[in-house]
Amino acid sequence: MSLLESPSFETISSAIKTTTHPDGSYVLALTSLGNYYVSSASAPSNAIHLFDKSSLKCVQTLKGHQNATTVLRTVRGIGGSDRHTLLSAGKDGCVITWDERSGAPTTQMTSGRSRTILSCDTSHDGLTVAAGTGLQKEDAFILYWDPRKPNVPLRVHGSTHSDDITAVHFLKNCPSPTSGQILLSASTDGLVSTSNSAEDDEDEAVLNVGSWGCSISQAGWIRDSSANRVWAASDMETFSCWSNELDMLQNCDIRHPSVHSNGRTWVTDYMITCHNTKRSDSNLAVFVGSNEGDVALLSSSNVTDSSAPWTINSVWAKGHTGVVRSVFWDENHEVLVTGGEDSKISTWRCPIPSQFSGFGKSAQDECESAMDMDSTILKRERDDEMDISESEPGKKVKR
Repeated sequence: MSLLESPSFETISSAIKTTTHPDGSYVLALTSLGNYYVSSASAPSNAIHLFDKSSLKCVQTLKGHQNATTVLRTVRGIGGSDRHTLLSAGKDGCVITWDERSGAPTTQMTSGRSRTILSCDTSHDGLTVAAGTGLQKEDAFILYWDPRKPNVPLRVHGSTHSDDITAVHFLKNCPSPTSGQILLSASTDGLVSTSNSAEDDEDEAVLNVGSWGCSISQAGWIRDSSANRVWAASDMETFSCWSNELDMLQNCDIRHPSVHSNGRTWVTDYMITCHNTKRSDSNLAVFVGSNEGDVALLSSSNVTDSSAPWTINSVWAKGHTGVVRSVFWDENHEVLVTGGEDSKISTWRCPIPSQFSGFGKSAQDECESAMDMDSTILKRERDDEMDISESEPGKKVKR
């Protein structure tokens, strides 16, 4: 595998702002809400902190979960609301939506038992919330709620996976009444799966299953003008791409592509996460890191083709000491937010690489037009996935 330098490659060595996380813990998740960047951190910190985007000063703290916060994302339209809302999940078995104005939960969905929740997402219409649990005894569950009736799950699926469910993501581009119900899930059992979230019978609910044979730490949808695909990352720093039917299209060690030229060296030590950019039909932004605390943005001209070269677009250097656990790409403001094991949160200038800068009329655009959605839908969908590429916190750690 080769790694080419983008014609617009740039090393950025000076952060716009840097702050230290109030709890002195690893920064595991970052998202955005209005004028704030929002973070959650590793145990023993359970709180969720809001930082002013301009100053990076911590301006508010939400109490978080009784046990570690495992998921943090921003959604819109949950339960029929039109507001952008923080959604979190934790080891206390709860999924919570927050009112950042009062600092209090607005909805708390409980599993009814003490089940650690490792992943969660909301459907495009906001009327279904899904969550994946950690393994308890011999079972791991996908739980579904109607957020308007949060006390008891609508349904519980217990045989889709046999180990920790590390990712759940609804299909959100141009959902029809059926496609908007499709849920992607991934697990440390090595399986990626798609399910019909509206089907009570779990045997009938599972649509497709792909087996990777290694522990999967992250996964998400890849939006494309022609077809939806899936990316996944393993605990072994390998990256894979899958068809809509979950046939494997690529399987590579993300550490192998490297640069040693023009007096410049980049070697990837680990993958942080992926991000679906709205600026191109099919480009997936892959964020990787070095043990020294630097971050790079990689892309492939064709993630479905294992022979296609990778490109390094930007490097953000000298901002962290040690592993960077989370990144959030604020495309609207061309800012990258990074959080690390050093408890630092930094904002960086993030110019849009040339291969991500084209705006074409995609199938999604055409479908949105046909459905008479107003022009705010693009922003809504971007904000729906504000927690980096439909992902859970980037680099996983035990809490």
